[in-house]
Amino acid sequence: MSTGLQRRLLALLLVPLLLLAGFNTWFDYRLAGNASLQQDRALLALVPLLADSVVARPLSEDAPLPLLTAPPVDQFLAEHNGLAAYSLSDLEGRVRAGEVWLTGPTPADATPAYYGEEQGGVHYRVVAQRVQTVAGELVARIADGSDARQQWMQQLWFKVLLPNALLVLGLFFAVNWAVRRALRPLLELKDQVERRSPRDLSAFDAEASPDEVRPLVLALNRLFSLVSAQAVSQQRFVADAAHQLRTPLAALQAQVEAWAQASTHGGTADWRDRAGSVSGTKHALAPVDITVSAEQVQALRAAVRRTSQLANQLLALSRVEARQAHGAAHRVDLAQLCETVLLHHLDAAAAKGIDLGVDTAPAQVDGHEWLLREMLSNLVDNAIKYTPTGGHVTVRCGRKDGAPFLQVEDDGPGIAPTEHEQVLAPFYRVPGAPGEGSGLGLAIVQEIAAVHGTHVALAPSPLGTGLRASVGFPVQKP
Repeated sequence: MSTGLQRRLLALLLVPLLLLAGFNTWFDYRLAGNASLQQDRALLALVPLLADSVVARPLSEDAPLPLLTAPPVDQFLAEHNGLAAYSLSDLEGRVRAGEVWLTGPTPADATPAYYGEEQGGVHYRVVAQRVQTVAGELVARIADGSDARQQWMQQLWFKVLLPNALLVLGLFFAVNWAVRRALRPLLELKDQVERRSPRDLSAFDAEASPDEVRPLVLALNRLFSLVSAQAVSQQRFVADAAHQLRTPLAALQAQVEAWAQASTHGGTADWRDRAGSVSGTKHALAPVDITVSAEQVQALRAAVRRTSQLANQLLALSRVEARQAHGAAHRVDLAQLCETVLLHHLDAAAAKGIDLGVDTAPAQVDGHEWLLREMLSNLVDNAIKYTPTGGHVTVRCGRKDGAPFLQVEDDGPGIAPTEHEQVLAPFYRVPGAPGEGSGLGLAIVQEIAAVHGTHVALAPSPLGTGLRASVGFPVQKP
C-alpha cells in the first residue's frame, strides 16, 4: 500500500467482507443443523413403524425375525438407496434383522439415542431406541447417510471455506484496484506537490480535480497565494530598502574617498562644516573644524565600503529571488563571461599581489547573463578577499561529461568540509574567518544556481590548501 489512506480504505472495506464471510459460514451451519434436526425427527418417526414390521415371534432365538416392512420404511430405503439402513437387535446386541454392521451400545431405557457411524466411507446419522414388538423387547436402529450436518462438516473446506476464501481473495484484488483507481487523483496531487520547486507557488487547476479533492486543492491554492504575497512583500521591502540605501551610501563613499585621498598627504584632514551657509537657513551656524587621523579615515572608508557592498548584495539577492524579473533565458557564452569578470577584478587582485588567471574552454548555457555574471563575480570576489598576498586564483569554464561548468579555485585558507552547507546560508560567516564580510556572497551564488536548476559544490582545492567552488549545469540541448 502506498498511502495510509489507502490502507484504511482497504481495511474498512475488507474487514466487513470477512465478517460477512464468517456470518455466511455460520448461517450455512445453522441451516445444516436445522435440516439435521428435521431429519432426526423423521428417523425417529420411522422407529415405531420398524417395530410394527415384526409380524410374528421367531421359532427359535437363532431364527430370523419374520418382517413385513411398513410402506414408509420401504419408501425411506428406496429414496436413500445405498445411504440408508436399519437393524433390529436383541438386548444382548445380536442383530436379528437388517444390516449386521449397524450395531452399538444398548440404550438404558426407551429414550431415543442419536450417534454417528462410519461405514464404507459414508458417515451415517443413527437413531437407536428400545421398542416393544410381538417378538419381545428389541433395539431398533435406523441410519441415514445423507445427514445434512454431517455432510456439511465433511465438505466444509470444499463447499464453504474454499469458496469464501476465493471470494475474499478476489474481492481483495478488486477492492485494491478500485481504491487505487479512486485515489489516483489524490495520489497525482501528492506527486505534483512533491515535484514542485519551493519557489513554485502557482495555483493548481481546481477544475481538473474530483469534487472530493477540490476543497483540498482550493485550500492549497489559498495557502500558496498567501505565501506568495508574503514572499513578494518581503522581496519588495528588501529591494526598496537596499535601493534607498544605495544613493546616500554612494554619496557618503565619494566624500569619504576624497577625504581619504586628502588625508594621505599630511596624515590628518580638516573637515569644515559649512552647514550654516546653505541658502534658505535663517540662522548661520559657526564653522566647525574637525581634525582626524589618517587611520581613522581609513577605518571609516572601510566601514562605508562594507555597508555599500552589503546594500548592493541585498539588492542583488532580492532581484534573484524575484523570478519575474529574470526575463527569458538565452544562450550565454561562459568563456566570454569569465573574461569579463576577470577584467573587472584585475585591479583588486593586483592590489593584493594575487595571480588572477583564467582557464577557459568553449561552453555555453541557457540562462540569464546578468545573474551568471553576478554569481561568478561573487565567487571571484570571495576568492580574492580570502586569499593571502602572493596567492593564486583561477577561473575556469568548460565541459565535463558533456555538461558545462563554472569553477573558481584559490589557495587561501579554505573552508572546513563541515561548514560547506552552512556557508551557503545568508549572513553566515565561518567563525574566525579573516577580513570583513556580510555572509551574503555564497548565499547569492546558491540562489542564482538554483534559478538555473543546479547548485554550488564546495570542495578542498587539489593544491592542498584553499577552496574549489564549482557550478555544474545540466546538459544543454543543441
